Amino acid sequence: MSAKFPDERPSVNNSGLKEFKLYSSQWSILFCLKQFGSMTQKEIWQYLNVEAPTVTRTIVRLEESGWILRREGKDKRERIVQLSLFAEQKIPEIENRILQTEERLVSHLSDKEQNQLLALLKKIGRMSSEEKDIGNG
Repeated sequence: MSAKFPDERPSVNNSGLKEFKLYSSQWSILFCLKQFGSMTQKEIWQYLNVEAPTVTRTIVRLEESGWILRREGKDKRERIVQLSLFAEQKIPEIENRILQTEERLVSHLSDKEQNQLLALLKKIGRMSSEEKDIGNG
């Protein structure tokens, strides 16, 4: 079993991103933009299921450090976010580092244990999403 879980939002610890001067919350936004292309800030916080002010602060930091670009959307309140050329060039390297980290972390687990871990993480993810949906509903 590969340690990389396709079609899942990335779950990385900050130490794997340290060399890129990124935090996992920043990587989540970069990964989202890589997967879907340009998005509004609202689309990002809704997809990630994170509070809007938190996403806005993180986006500002990413913009200041050259990872993303923002532009006005249809109206003055809407902001479109996209990856910078710098980010597009760095993301394959980051993904490779994350894959190496994931493989190292699960290397001592049997295939059965890796499958069990994946099933448990998915279950936790579903429960977390349901709790957030209940809180927002």
